[in-house]
Amino acid sequence: MTPRILRSGLRFGEGPRWHDGRLWYSDFYDHAVHAIDLDGDDERIVEVMSQPSGLGWLPNGDMLISSMLDRTVLRWDGTDLHPYADLSMHFSWHGNDMLVVPDTGVAYVGNFGFDYEVFLAEHGIEGLFGDPGPTATVVCRIDADGGVSVAADDLIFPNGMVLTPDGSTLIVAETLALRLTAYDVAADGSLSNRRVWADLSEQFGAPDGICLDADGAVWIAAATTPRAMRIAEGGAVLEVIETSMNCYALMLGGPEGRHLFMMTAPTSESHAVADVTTAAIEVVEVAVPHAGLP
Repeated sequence: MTPRILRSGLRFGEGPRWHDGRLWYSDFYDHAVHAIDLDGDDERIVEVMSQPSGLGWLPNGDMLISSMLDRTVLRWDGTDLHPYADLSMHFSWHGNDMLVVPDTGVAYVGNFGFDYEVFLAEHGIEGLFGDPGPTATVVCRIDADGGVSVAADDLIFPNGMVLTPDGSTLIVAETLALRLTAYDVAADGSLSNRRVWADLSEQFGAPDGICLDADGAVWIAAATTPRAMRIAEGGAVLEVIETSMNCYALMLGGPEGRHLFMMTAPTSESHAVADVTTAAIEVVEVAVPHAGLP
């Protein structure tokens, strides 16, 4: 399967979500949330100066946006942005991807945990995956009343998340630990029974954004490579799709849930991509449709 370019000219696309017939996504260095349809018609929805990342929708239809640099979550009511939750007391560096449960309004948000780019400059790629290794951090839970708590700790760069269709299992991409980690989800949204869902160290698949399909497999954006990988529980690689650039996030959507949208860029380092428009959205149709959240 060879992807086609749905849109070029992005700075760095992240957080893709299929919603109301369009792909919604964040462009970090355009400082905005966009929505695009399958014909490539793109709308710049709202400006987020503190750099948007993860997206999701509340029961009333308002959109939540993970605002990276100030470590908050914002609420977009279709007209104005409002403060929604302050995570800075728990996050030691930038906010990251987010999953919102639209039926309950519960949201889960990860964060970098450390200054990724300074660490990379000092220790190189070997240091990220070996010694000295990155700092562990947390995923926070935001309840429907706006209350914030730590949902899970000791995670290495928690990134994309998926929730199974029955709501019983949350899977978190630990990018720099090269694994997918699963938790049982209680009725109140609390997490327990941590376990490794898939160890990806042998494939060196650093999972960034992830999404779930109807067979229970997880598509991962393998961020250190130009590829998307479909992973079974336990870590077996079921499919690989080559992209034109490194793949950082993805989402299943489209009218039948079989369009795999992939956010690609030459690198994730801000000094190389913030001021250029070299990133893209690539798309290909796959056999097994979307399931679960987001």
